[in-house]
Amino acid sequence: MFTYNTAGTCSRQILFEVNDNKLHGVKFIGGCSGNLQGVSRLVEGRDIDEVENLLRGIKCRNNTSCPDQLSRAIAAYKQSLKS
Repeated sequence: MFTYNTAGTCSRQILFEVNDNKLHGVKFIGGCSGNLQGVSRLVEGRDIDEVENLLRGIKCRNNTSCPDQLSRAIAAYKQSLKS
């Protein structure tokens, strides 16, 4: 399970797993429950590169959003693999 601490959003953390480059079990801690459950279901089983590109740059407040933070979480996950 990868854990990412968000910045600038109502959600505080994003948790997820990656298997065969596919996103699984996305869970947002905090934030707008209904919307974030919807995002989690929509990205389930999708390729992480596709999700990262699709959600990057979506803005709500503070020049970011929960979907944008998921995109950043995926980038952080990929960076952690290189370390």
